[in-house]
Amino acid sequence: MRLFRLIKKLTLIDFIKGSLVTLKAFFSRKVTVQYPEVKTPLSPRFRGKLALMRYDNGEERCIACKLCSAVCPAQAITIESEERDDGTRRTTSFEIDAFKCIYCGFCEEACPVDSIVETNIFEYHMTENQQRIQTKEMLLATGDKYREQTNANKKKDSTYK
Repeated sequence: MRLFRLIKKLTLIDFIKGSLVTLKAFFSRKVTVQYPEVKTPLSPRFRGKLALMRYDNGEERCIACKLCSAVCPAQAITIESEERDDGTRRTTSFEIDAFKCIYCGFCEEACPVDSIVETNIFEYHMTENQQRIQTKEMLLATGDKYREQTNANKKKDSTYK
């Protein structure tokens, strides 16, 4: 056994094996994606920017049950609600701190009325610290803008749920 190790060290077998791996990678075809011009396909289960959805009649779906806030591991969601004249409860304030959010998808899974969803949007930024708080109006606007895309992704993903 000692003799084998000595021969292995003297002949530099490990060094030669490593060099062969490097040479193989050097001459193989490269798979670099030129990102802004070429986009890779996204999974229907991709979790991106959060949005609030509305019913077909235009009314917001959120019933202020606060399950999303309770299940959020990062405690990024804050909800304030009040009761309406007809006895239903609706949100007066719905805020998500984008710096705290870890995009785990627990809020989407916990929502009983499919109000909060995660879209395919991953190309967004904030230039000021105050923009990190996504308000109810911002989330509803995102939901309105990407409604068809979000519904299509939910249909594709429905076989897995």
